[in-house]
Amino acid sequence: MIRTCVVDDDFMSASIHRSYVERIPGFDAVGEAHTGTEALELIRRVNPDLVLLDIYLPDMSGLEVIRRLRQDDEAAVDVIAVTAAKDVKTLRAAMQGGVVHYLVKPFLFETFRDRLERYAALKQRFERLREANQGEVDHLFSLLRVEGRTHLPKGISAPTLSLVVDAVRDAESEVSAIDVAERAGISRGTARRYLEYLDSLGSVELTLRYGTTGRPEHLYRWAGALAP
Repeated sequence: MIRTCVVDDDFMSASIHRSYVERIPGFDAVGEAHTGTEALELIRRVNPDLVLLDIYLPDMSGLEVIRRLRQDDEAAVDVIAVTAAKDVKTLRAAMQGGVVHYLVKPFLFETFRDRLERYAALKQRFERLREANQGEVDHLFSLLRVEGRTHLPKGISAPTLSLVVDAVRDAESEVSAIDVAERAGISRGTARRYLEYLDSLGSVELTLRYGTTGRPEHLYRWAGALAP
């Protein structure tokens, strides 16, 4: 589980964002703070993996919170800025401080989930790697990239892709192309083509199950990043 703290000066926003976190598989909301001082104390106490941090806080800027965290060798935590701050100076300072994503308020739950799932995919890949070549580095950075669905390759449609994504993501265990075809209401060949596309993006993980005879069965599991 990715242990997550929510920091926002608005109690209602903090409550909503915390409920959003709790709706996403693989994430656990472990704390909530409403000032910069509370945030620093909470992070040092519960040692989370991720902080969803507002920039506008009553006692200090979220940018100052990030600066102090980076000075604390024991606070090895990732930060996603969740804020209404849209000026370039703040955005640049947040990037220089090492935020892994920047989410501008207001937003829909789907956007929130997309960013957290992309972060989860990145974290999972980092945990598996010991040393990365250039191709693996490019793939790691691509997991955070958000692109429009208008750039889908020929033969891949957004509505069908959405059905396939939901079929894999909502499954409680690994699924085959046959399982996805039945869940999405599409042909087996179409399901296989879309699953291969998602595999090329790193959005699903492919494993092979070998039987006593014949070809191995291809099984897919959601990897935590929405297809672009």
